Amino acid sequence: MSTIAELTIPADEFALRETLESVDDVSVEIERVVAHGPDHVMPYVWISGTESSMAGIDELLEEDPSVDESDLLTDLGDERLYRLSWIDDVTVIVHILTEEKATILQAASEGRWWQFRVLFPERESLANTYDFATEQGFSLDIQKIHQLDEGRQGRYGLTDAQYETLVAALEGGYYEIPRNVDMESLSNDLDISHQALSERLRRAHRSLVEEAVTIGHGEEDSEAAKGIEPDATN
Repeated sequence: MSTIAELTIPADEFALRETLESVDDVSVEIERVVAHGPDHVMPYVWISGTESSMAGIDELLEEDPSVDESDLLTDLGDERLYRLSWIDDVTVIVHILTEEKATILQAASEGRWWQFRVLFPERESLANTYDFATEQGFSLDIQKIHQLDEGRQGRYGLTDAQYETLVAALEGGYYEIPRNVDMESLSNDLDISHQALSERLRRAHRSLVEEAVTIGHGEEDSEAAKGIEPDATN
């Protein structure tokens, strides 16, 4: 079954280590990622930060040993779009992640970690990738795993119950201003208690925010890597 995994790797094992070490308040996001077997990987990169932190970014990129060439394409002040060519060490990681015919859906960095969201055709493909990466000495960690066998809601870390509750709330007008349905009516429609509805919505909202905002760093990834299924009860 298809699986989306959220993975992290230290910047000093991947890309822009010296740039990220030199400035603490910048974030990096890949604008375009290429799937299995690319000749050029992750060419377009957004870098954003404060005015002071962005002032020396051009020079840092030129001196960063992970970057072969850099071209500034767009300057919006607090964020810039670059086209980067990477050294071979960087592309090795990308090829490892995509060797099992996986696709990198998202890649970003804040601080000294790179975060990836990768779609694997099978759960076994993820296990093979993790095993191979660690055998090669890379500190690849699995943060979250989403199975896609029960619908597209799995992409967002939602259980079936959470997904159905959000759909009912949206269609019922719970998120309208003013609301067309209150918690009591919604809980009656779903045949659950007011407390259960409140907790389910909070968990669902948290999952959506986490998916949209960040890929967290947690210790549950080591258990996930061993094949332990995530809890999906509420």
